[in-house]
Amino acid sequence: MSTLPMSPTLKVALLADAIVSGAVAAQQLAFTTPLAELTLLPAALLSGTGLFMVGYTALLLALWRAPRVLPWLIRCIVAGNVGWALACLALLAGQVVTFNAWGEALLLVQAAGVLVLAGWEGLGLRRCGQARPGLRAAAA
Repeated sequence: MSTLPMSPTLKVALLADAIVSGAVAAQQLAFTTPLAELTLLPAALLSGTGLFMVGYTALLLALWRAPRVLPWLIRCIVAGNVGWALACLALLAGQVVTFNAWGEALLLVQAAGVLVLAGWEGLGLRRCGQARPGLRAAAA
């Protein structure tokens, strides 16, 4: 498996994703009931996704510390963020869960946020490839 040197852009994007994901996880786990009452989103959805984000945050922090990255793993993170955004939008469009205006706002903010992070991480991955020794020499 080939790895690429971590680009500064990807390093910052992974850290930002970890900070945001960790904060959202903490919020959803510490305030599940009040958040569910405020948004009308199911408490099980909030706590389940909060637990998922704890593990996701740990993965991001491990990657952030690494000097090299596996490109396929970063592509999976980008795809996962896009998938999260699509899931938020699907919840908004469907009739699977109930929510009010606060729930709608929460889902929209999460969808927009993870799309920004996905773009940033994708850019960071492309910059890892640019930093690869010999890549420019081969292109010349």
